[in-house]
Amino acid sequence: MFKIAQSYMRQAGARLKDAKEALSDGNYPYTVRLSQECVELCLKAVLKAVGIEYPKVHDVSDVLVRVKERFPEWFRKEVNFLSESSQILESKREPSFYGQEGEGLSPEEVMSKDDAEDAVRRAERVFGICSRLLEELRSLIR
Repeated sequence: MFKIAQSYMRQAGARLKDAKEALSDGNYPYTVRLSQECVELCLKAVLKAVGIEYPKVHDVSDVLVRVKERFPEWFRKEVNFLSESSQILESKREPSFYGQEGEGLSPEEVMSKDDAEDAVRRAERVFGICSRLLEELRSLIR
């Protein structure tokens, strides 16, 4: 399971790198989408690393909150931020991809620079928190 968690984190890191590039290119919807994927992969990685199965949905924050006692104290203090970030970015996932078709709005009209910058900030922080946890767990299984 730990090998899978590490793979998810590698994939999350790639998404974060691409999200930053998309932000610098002014592609705000893609920035949000990639940031959401980064956060999703990070949370699934930490759940996988401690042996928790999760539903195959984009937002697993409810599972994270439910099992937070399985994590170290420092990580538990971050669970509210992790959960909030997952929920916020998951709510923007579909509009960042499709816009608001019913209202005739493209993704570029729906996702702003502020949305994109916030998404990257959240993804960076989530990635850092989850990377730290996996590094700590890796040192325990050596």
